[in-house]
Amino acid sequence: MAFDLGAVVPLGTTVKDSAGVLANAGSMALTITLPDATTVAVSPVTPTSTGVYAYDYATVQAGRHTVRWVATGINAGAYTDSFDVSPAATSALLSLADAKKHLNIPASSTSDDDDEIRGWLEATTRVVEHFVGPIARRTVVETHRVGWVRALVLRQTPVIALTAVAPVLTGGTTYAVADLDLDGETGVIVRKDGGALRGPLRVTYTAGRLVVAANISHAARIILQHLWRTQRGSARGPALAGGDDYAVTEPIPGLGYAVPNRALELLQPDRLPPGVA
Repeated sequence: MAFDLGAVVPLGTTVKDSAGVLANAGSMALTITLPDATTVAVSPVTPTSTGVYAYDYATVQAGRHTVRWVATGINAGAYTDSFDVSPAATSALLSLADAKKHLNIPASSTSDDDDEIRGWLEATTRVVEHFVGPIARRTVVETHRVGWVRALVLRQTPVIALTAVAPVLTGGTTYAVADLDLDGETGVIVRKDGGALRGPLRVTYTAGRLVVAANISHAARIILQHLWRTQRGSARGPALAGGDDYAVTEPIPGLGYAVPNRALELLQPDRLPPGVA
């Protein structure tokens, strides 16, 4: 489960003596390593009760964090953990409310299911994007190590807007966006005057979709429920009924049996060309 950016993460560890009984350490220190490799050091950390240490950390960066507890002196020891923080802008294709409605979970329910559903929504979005390209808007910066070319093909499509085309090498040519033509569906960039583009070039652009087609969002719902079914077993009762809509007859390279046949059929009109996914 990932925490939202700005959320407070409850961190904790316990210390026991040689007999396995909770006991205080001589001293306890905590170090949190942030995604940018900077650290937050807390020392000493006082126990909240015998052998129990806790610290509430307010997150300021998105990404993977590592946690290191080190007890010194009496009952010395160490414990390492980690947690993830999600970016402020979600990339999920479906909202939590939409997902709960499709899974037949009451909107008023605030159980631990919510955090688990949000995790599966992120996974579902990545699976859908594997077939149709970016859904949520994102800034992409990529380098094209080419010589002279008549057209440059961006790697992530569809493309909403082109931001900059700059040279990688000193003395190279910077191309004004206004002088270039972009085909958003294919990601092909050409000069409007018909000339060649000289690389290597670093291209910055916005990928994603302004409008998500119904077939894509419905495919996401089917994939979400299929993944939810595999995790929850028969405990969810009628919500798991699905029949052929959730049948998976053959594995997909890189995804195994994660995508039902019906979802693949719905995604077909927007599938990326072979070799692009």
